[in-house]
Amino acid sequence: MKKWQRWAVRGIAITAGCFGLFWSNTSASANSINTYIANQNYATPKITSSIWSTFPKNSYRYNKPEGVVVHETANPNSTIYNEIAYMKNNYSAAFVHTFVDASHIINIANTKYLSWGAGPVANARYVQFEQVEVHSKAAFASELNNAAYYTAYILKQNGLTPKRYTTVLSHHDVSNRLGGTNHTDPDGYWKSNASTYFGTTYTMTDFVSLVNTQYAKLSGSSTSTDDPADNNTDTSTDHTTPTTKKTVTYNHGSNNETATLANNYTNWTVYNHVKGTSGAYKIGWGRLSADHKGAKVYVDSRGVKKGGWSGTWYRIRFSKNATTKYWVYSKVLNFPKVTYSDASGTMTLNNSQNYAMYNHVLNSTYLSKTTAHTQDFSTGTKVTVNKQGNKASDGSTWYRIVLNNKAYWIKAAGLNTNA
Repeated sequence: MKKWQRWAVRGIAITAGCFGLFWSNTSASANSINTYIANQNYATPKITSSIWSTFPKNSYRYNKPEGVVVHETANPNSTIYNEIAYMKNNYSAAFVHTFVDASHIINIANTKYLSWGAGPVANARYVQFEQVEVHSKAAFASELNNAAYYTAYILKQNGLTPKRYTTVLSHHDVSNRLGGTNHTDPDGYWKSNASTYFGTTYTMTDFVSLVNTQYAKLSGSSTSTDDPADNNTDTSTDHTTPTTKKTVTYNHGSNNETATLANNYTNWTVYNHVKGTSGAYKIGWGRLSADHKGAKVYVDSRGVKKGGWSGTWYRIRFSKNATTKYWVYSKVLNFPKVTYSDASGTMTLNNSQNYAMYNHVLNSTYLSKTTAHTQDFSTGTKVTVNKQGNKASDGSTWYRIVLNNKAYWIKAAGLNTNA
C-alpha cells in the first residue's frame, strides 16, 4: 500500500475503505536471498498480539480468511510503531491486520474480521499485512523471513496451503487480478533492496517459495514411518498428561557449534527426530558402526519438550558438512561448561574490529547464532551489562548486554570499559 502520508494516496485508500465496508455487508527457490535467509538459521519468529478493539469488526465473505495479501508502506523514513500509530488515527480510511519489520511481527487487528487495505474484493477475502521499509542487508533478509513466517502461520491457522494468486498475493496481484485498487507494492521496494543489498532481484515467486519453506517447518512433516527395534534404553521423561498439550520448542543455532559424546552415550538411543514427535523413530547406535565415545559432533538445533512430557534434545552430525543428521537426548552430549553470574555497569562497543554479537554464549547448551556485529553500530555506542558468563574450555569471559531494548551476548574483547 503506497505512502499513507500522501494525500493523493489517502484519497484512494478512503475509496477502497468505503467499498470495503460496503462489500463486508454482502519449496525454497534458487534466489540468492532465500539461500542467504536459509543460511542464517533464524529462530522461530514471534508474533506479538496488540489488538486494538476500535477497529471495525466486519465478516469475510465466507466468515474466514482465504489467504494473505502482502503490502509495504512505501515510507522510507518511518518505524513500525509510527506506522501503527498513524493507522490507528486514520483507520476510517484504511487499515491492515499486521505490521512486519526486521525484528517484529505485530498483529493490531483481529484476523477473524476483514481489514480495509486492498479494495473491496480482496478486503472480503484476505488477511493483510504491511512491511515497514528497512535499510540494510541483514534487516531486509530478516524482514522477508518474518513476512514469510507470518504468511505461512496464517495459512496454516486457517487450513490453507501456499498457492500464488490464490492464497498468497501481493497488492499488485490484487490490482491485476481482482481489481478495486491500483497499487503495485511491494514490487518496487523488493526490487530496490534486492538490487542494493544482494545484487539480484526478488519477486512474489521467490517469496511464495520462502513461504513454502516456512509452511513445511510449521507442518513438521516427516517422510519416514519406520520403527526398527533397538535394545538401547532412553531414560528421558516421556509420559502423557491427558489435559496438557505436548509441544516441542525449537531453537536453531549456527552450524559451527560442537559438543562431544559422553562416555556413557549408548545409555540413550539415537533418533531421526525428537522422540515422541510425528514420524520420529529409533535408529540405534548399533547402526552407526564406529565407537563414538568422546567424538566431536556438530550441533545445530535444540528441542525442549513441554506440556506433559520433558527433556531437551539436540540435532547432531558427525562432520561439519555432513547432510545426515540425528537427534539425541541432552545427556548424550558434553558441552563446554559456562558459569553465569550477575553483572552490572555501562560499557561501549569496541568497533576497532567487527566483533560478533550473539543471542547466547557461543557453543553453550543454549546454542547461539550471530545477531549483530559491533561495527553495525556507531563508535562509542553505550550498552548496559546485566550478566556475565565464564567459559571453562577456553577461559573466555562473555557479557550479556542490552542495546536498544534488545539483549546480546558478546566476548569481553568486544567491549570497552571506559564508558
